[in-house]
Amino acid sequence: MKKYTITLLIVTLLLAAGCDDFLSKVPDNRATLDSQEKLSELLVTAYPKGNYMAFCEAMSDNVEDNASGSQSPVNTDPYFWRDGTSTNQDSPENYWNECYTAIAAANHVLEFIDSAPDAANFAAQKGEALVARAYSHFMLVTLFAKTYTGTGSDAANPGIPYVTDPEKQSFKEYDRGTVKDVYEKIEKDLVEGLPLINDQVYSAGTQGTGVPKYHFTQTAAHAFASRFYLFKRDYQKVVDHANAVFPDGDFYSHLRPWNTTYSTYTAADLSLNYTNSTEAANLLLGETSSLWARSFLGYRYSTGAPKLREMYNTNPSGRQYAFSVFYNSTGVYFIYKFKEHFVQTGVNSTTGFPYTIVPMFTAEEVLFNRAEAYLMLNNYTKSLDDLNTWISTRVVNYRSIDGLWMEKLFDYYPDKSTSREVVLSAILDFKRIEFLHEGQRWFDILRHKIVVTHTVKNEADIVLKADDARRVLQIPREAVSTGGLQPNPR
Repeated sequence: MKKYTITLLIVTLLLAAGCDDFLSKVPDNRATLDSQEKLSELLVTAYPKGNYMAFCEAMSDNVEDNASGSQSPVNTDPYFWRDGTSTNQDSPENYWNECYTAIAAANHVLEFIDSAPDAANFAAQKGEALVARAYSHFMLVTLFAKTYTGTGSDAANPGIPYVTDPEKQSFKEYDRGTVKDVYEKIEKDLVEGLPLINDQVYSAGTQGTGVPKYHFTQTAAHAFASRFYLFKRDYQKVVDHANAVFPDGDFYSHLRPWNTTYSTYTAADLSLNYTNSTEAANLLLGETSSLWARSFLGYRYSTGAPKLREMYNTNPSGRQYAFSVFYNSTGVYFIYKFKEHFVQTGVNSTTGFPYTIVPMFTAEEVLFNRAEAYLMLNNYTKSLDDLNTWISTRVVNYRSIDGLWMEKLFDYYPDKSTSREVVLSAILDFKRIEFLHEGQRWFDILRHKIVVTHTVKNEADIVLKADDARRVLQIPREAVSTGGLQPNPR
C-alpha cells in the first residue's frame, strides 16, 4: 500500500489550551513517566480537547439561515458543506489535530507500560489508554472517511491513519488504510482495553484529573462500545454493551428529569447542571477548548423558529415536550445546555482561553442505541419499551397512555409502510430533539443517509443528497499539502 506522510501534534504534560504551535516544539519534550500518578496525569490529555459540535450542527438539518445572526467560517463553511478554510477552535481541522494529540498521549502511556518491568501494576491505565485511543480514531474515521456499511466497499474506501506508535518526530510516514482496517483496529483496542479499566483508580480530586466522569470508566467504555457497534451494525453487541452500562437495568433514574426538575430551571441553572459531573445522565464529559458555549445561540446558521417548530411542536406521543426552550433577539431558539469556562492567563489578566464542557456519552444515547438495536433485531416490544422509558421523562404531565404502540405510530407517520420504518422514524425524531446543539444528529444523517436541505436567504435552498461526497469531511489542508495524504474526492 502506498505510504503517505501525516503531520501529528506532539503531546506534552505541559499541554496548553490549544493555541500553541506544537510543531515548533521538540517532539519528545515531555516529563518522565515513572509512576501511576504521572501516567494518570498524562491520560487526562488522551481525550480530544477539540469540539465537533459546531461543525456537525451546522452541517445537519437542525439549522437554517437566520440572517441577523453572527457569521464565522466555522459556522458558514459547514453550513454550505464547503471544505473548511479555518483552523481555529471548533473547525474540522482543529478537531483532527486535537484527536491526534490525544492519540499521541495514549500512545506514550502504552509505550511506557509495555516496557515497564511491573507492567501488571498499570493494567487500569493501559485499559483507559487503549479505549481512549480507540475513541479518537473512531471519531476521525466517522467524520473524515465514508461511513461503515458492513459490505465490501469498506475494504476499498480510504480510512484515516491509525497511529499506534508514540510520535517522536514531527513528520512520519503513515497510510490511510481502509475503513475496514480502521474499524478492525478500533475493535481490537476496545476489546482489549475495556476489561482492564478499573474504576477504583479514579479518586476524588481536581476536575478532569480525579473525577471519574472525565475518564473512560467501565460505564463510559460500555457506552462507547454501544455507539461503535451501532455504526458497525453488530446489533446484538449494541444490546450487550448497553445492558452493561446499568447492570440493574435501571435507565429511568439515570435519564435527565426534564418533566420534573429540569423544566423548573432558569437558563443559568440549566447551563450549570446540564454538563455537571454530578448529573446521573452524564457518563463521560470532555473539557474542550471551544467557543461553542457562547456561539451556539448566536450564529447565523442555527436553529430558528421554523426549525424549532419542525422538531418541537409535535411528536408521536401526542403530548407536549418538557424541554425548556429560550430565544434571543436574532431569532435563534436554543436549549441552554452549555456554560463557558474562561481560564485567565494570569491572576489579574483580562485575556485567557474559553472552554466548553461537553457530554461525550450519556444515558440517553445508550438507551436510544439499544432501542435501535432491538428494532434491527426485530424485537419491537423491547424497542418500544425503551422509547416509552424516554418519553416518561420528556413530556409534560406524563401518563401511561402517552406511550407508543404500533397503531399510534402508523397514524403519526402515514407515509411509512412497515413497522420497522415507523419505529425507526420515532427513534430518529426523538434523538434529534434530545441532542439538539450536540452534533449527534449528523451521525444519524450519516448512518441512515438522510437528505439535508438548508435554506439560504433570498436564494434557492441547497440540498445534500444521500450519496453526496461532501458528507465526508475533507482531510486537513496541511496533511494534504505538506504531509501527502490523499484528499477525499469532491
